[in-house]
Amino acid sequence: MLINSLTKALCAMLISWQPMAMALPDDARQPIHITADSATRNDQTGITLYKGDVLLTQGSMKVTGDSIELRQSGRSVTSIIAKGGPAEFQQRPAANKEVTHAYGEVLHYNIRTKELEITGQAKVSQGSDSFSGNRIIYDMNKSTVNAFSDNSANGQRVQMIIQPKAPDQEPAQDDTPGPEATSGDLNNQ
Repeated sequence: MLINSLTKALCAMLISWQPMAMALPDDARQPIHITADSATRNDQTGITLYKGDVLLTQGSMKVTGDSIELRQSGRSVTSIIAKGGPAEFQQRPAANKEVTHAYGEVLHYNIRTKELEITGQAKVSQGSDSFSGNRIIYDMNKSTVNAFSDNSANGQRVQMIIQPKAPDQEPAQDDTPGPEATSGDLNNQ
């Protein structure tokens, strides 16, 4: 009897836990948790700088770096800037999508526009698809990736790896290429 009650309670907990862990629209309403070795806050500029093996989490979003700078306007955080060797960003774009991972020397996430700019050995991957270059701009609202090479003579070129999808995984498409065909789309490839 006790085992049945525990099993039912555990099943109920697991069923209710999964949607909350993957509920992306709720990420922005979750509290931001930060751990670091030190923090410095300037109320006049609205900038808080965290240093030393920094970890920031908010819902499914996770950002790590040697330092993370939070910029605020009033009570709202407007941007997150992470620096590291490399700094890392991850977030589940939707409950039915794989986690997106981003790496680079500098990650600048504009919370209002949902745009992540990665510079210095930049890489974005989702599942087995990946984009890399010197600079990448990942627009989360449009699910597009724009990758740019280094302009120097021996600079890093843009590289993309897009795995073929099984016929049952491909979305219905017309034969007309849209603007997203030129910029890359992690979620619809």
